[in-house]
This record gives sequence, C-alpha cells and structure tokens, in this order.
Amino acid sequence: MLLHNERLDQLIKENLSIIQNDEVFSFSTDALLLAHFTPLKKRDKVMDICSGNGIIPLLLSDRTDMPIEAIEIQSKLVDMARRSIRYNKLESQVYVHEMDIKGVQQQFIPSQFDIVTCNPPYFRTNQDYQHLKEAHRIARTEVLCTFMDCVQAAKHLLKQGGKFVVVQRADRLVDVVTDMRNGGIEPKVIYPIYSSPNKPQAITVVVEGIKGGKADVKVMSPFYIYNEAQQYSKEMNVVYYG
Repeated sequence: MLLHNERLDQLIKENLSIIQNDEVFSFSTDALLLAHFTPLKKRDKVMDICSGNGIIPLLLSDRTDMPIEAIEIQSKLVDMARRSIRYNKLESQVYVHEMDIKGVQQQFIPSQFDIVTCNPPYFRTNQDYQHLKEAHRIARTEVLCTFMDCVQAAKHLLKQGGKFVVVQRADRLVDVVTDMRNGGIEPKVIYPIYSSPNKPQAITVVVEGIKGGKADVKVMSPFYIYNEAQQYSKEMNVVYYG
C-alpha cells in the first residue's frame, strides 16, 4: 500500500485518507480552500486539472455522488492518487487520467463538465523561486504548463455557463483575471485569503469564473487562516473539521 517515504494522512471532515510523500508532493492549505470555495451542486459533473495526488477529487467526493475526473501529468502522483482512491473505495466515483492538460482537446468531447477546479503551478519560469526537486518544480513552476494553458483546457471542458475555480498566489491575481477573460471565462467571484488579521496582505486568492459569463465581479470578505492568537480561525476550523 505505502511505498518508501509515503505516509497516510487523514482528511478529518470527510473521514477519508490520502497518501502523501514530501519527497514528491504533499497538498497545502490552498487545496483545502479551493475545495471549500468550490460551489458544487448535487448533479454537477466535475473535472480537476493539475490534480497532484488527487486531494481535490477526494475532498469533493464527500459532497456529491456524481463521478469526478482528474488530470495529472506526473506518473508518481497519478499512482499515489489512484492508490488513495482504492484505499477509500472510491474507484466507482473518481478516476484520474495521466496526461498533459494541453491534450484535452484531443482526448475529451467539448463542453462536458459543470465544474473545473485547478490548483496550478504558482511560479512563472522567470521568477526567483525554483525548487530543486524535479517533481516539486513541475508542480510549483510553469515548466510544463502556464496558467493560460489551464484556462484553455477549462474552456474546452466546461459547458457554457460552467464554472472554473482556481487557487493562486495573490501576487498573480492580475494574471488570473486577465487570462480568464482573454480565454473566454469571465471572473465572477474573488475570495482573498489572509494568513491572519495581523498581516495586511493577502497571500492567496480563490477565483471563480464562468464560461461565457457577463462582465461583473464580486470581491468577498477576507478569509483568515489564523486568528490574532495564531490559532486556526473559526472559518479554518470549519474547513478542517466541519
């Protein structure tokens, strides 16, 4: 079940387990917030792109009985995700495709999905931050796909009026809204995520866009991960524990 350096972590609210390996990939709080802010309806068909070890499909499987699909390019992460899916007995609901998101136009009929979620690489190739480990570098830096690649994949996969939900570093918000609009997905809701009320700058954002949507956007109230005492906020406790 578990390979070298792997561990089994608990998703407490969902009563599920996930295989993690810090040498290859481990999900962060950003993934939990992406799933939390994804507006999933009962009959929505979901695709998660840049799926990593399958954290988003596992989290969302607790909120729907509908099939969930995912795309990940790294073989080791696909293997981890598939083993987590088997461990949780979710093979009939969740499926992970091992492929490049730039190939969705050839592999998928257009306009199939109601929701596309994405936790993309955060760093441009010309930014200073470059992780030395190849698996981390691929997951964190735009060496194999850019954010616009993610937008174009989502546009192909989504039905008209379908929602693209993405988490990204706050300092790349302009890239997100620009690429979404230029790619035919209109930004509609922005959730700014702050470390704590003591820190004045948002660290990440969750952005929801609609394929073919009209041009207006709502900026929601700040979401704080920690309170002033540097303990998890009430909102973050809901994300973790329900």
